[in-house]
Amino acid sequence: MKNMHVAVCVTGGIAAYKAVIFIRKLIKANAEVKVIMTEEAATFVTPLTFKTISRNQVYYENSQQQGIVEHVELAKWTDIAVIIPATANTIGKLANGIADNFATTCLIAMNCPKFIVPAMNDKMYDNQAVQRNLKQLIEDGYHMLEPDTGFLAEGYDGKGRMPEPDTIFKWVSDIIANKQDLKGKRVVVTAGHTIEAIDPVRYITNHSSGKMGFAVARNAVQRGADVTLISGPSHLINDTGARLIAIRTTAQMYEAVKERYSDADIVIMSAAVADYHVIQPAKQKIKKTGKRLTLELEKNIDILKKLGQEKKAQKLVGFAAETQNLLENGQQKLINKNLDLLVANDVSRSDIGFGSDENEVIFMRPSKENINSPKTNKDDIAKMIFDLITED
Repeated sequence: MKNMHVAVCVTGGIAAYKAVIFIRKLIKANAEVKVIMTEEAATFVTPLTFKTISRNQVYYENSQQQGIVEHVELAKWTDIAVIIPATANTIGKLANGIADNFATTCLIAMNCPKFIVPAMNDKMYDNQAVQRNLKQLIEDGYHMLEPDTGFLAEGYDGKGRMPEPDTIFKWVSDIIANKQDLKGKRVVVTAGHTIEAIDPVRYITNHSSGKMGFAVARNAVQRGADVTLISGPSHLINDTGARLIAIRTTAQMYEAVKERYSDADIVIMSAAVADYHVIQPAKQKIKKTGKRLTLELEKNIDILKKLGQEKKAQKLVGFAAETQNLLENGQQKLINKNLDLLVANDVSRSDIGFGSDENEVIFMRPSKENINSPKTNKDDIAKMIFDLITED
């Protein structure tokens, strides 16, 4: 961020106060910041506050100096632009090329990386028009950070809360620091575990935390991809910048992946899915009536194998979590499921794999030598995956 010219556009949402903290972080990172405000934003935080924090003139309606085409001059000055918070109104204008105020005029004139942080009520965020506009902005090259689920201004929990300034700053910084070799690519990532109901209280699952899949999605976003993250239940916060599709069962995960598979360039199946489901889950909680309980299980669809059979131009990456015969089982999976890359790891070790922040893996590719990674954090493993899959 050092010496970078950052234009921060603040629009009229209650989360505008968080923009002050975000700008402070930019200043501490030695960036030069100029703030653009909509007229509505100035009703939440005064221009004087942003002028004091940024130590620069604040741009807003009726602030233009005579004789200077300020929106053009500011566009030339800017290295990156961040819209925080981004309201549904401003999102709609930008998606449709409407420049009817100083903020939208500036943003449309800017030819630089743009980062948009939507924040609004959950009902507004879920509206089809808003989702359509966000999709258009992503297609136009905007980087979008998905809102958090949390306590909203309306007094209840819902999706639409603006992420914390620390999260936003890290997201922007990581994207700037990374090469953009996935620009224009569509990436689908699965993460975490799936669950299969036994009764309304109990279910079958595994120990996968989702950390590896979230790291993969995060790195793909940082490298410029349009990313969809399909995850089973997880306690992780979606700070990846990817669109999150939440599922529970293996069948739901398959349907979510299948819907996006034909349009994807790269699909990375890092989720640990349940291989079986109970044929007839009990409708009521099963009581302890005997020493033994027998469950009749039926095999779930093998998602990875199905994708391998239907693969056309996509690059398909799978994971093998093994407790024995890692190389033999991994090689067999690589071939049988028609993968471009297999990431094999020994989950019998307590220091790596499920639930850990670190991993140590073997990368396997058809007709190529295996590559052993060092023991390192999962973000580094994610970088290695994309370095390999984009090598050819």
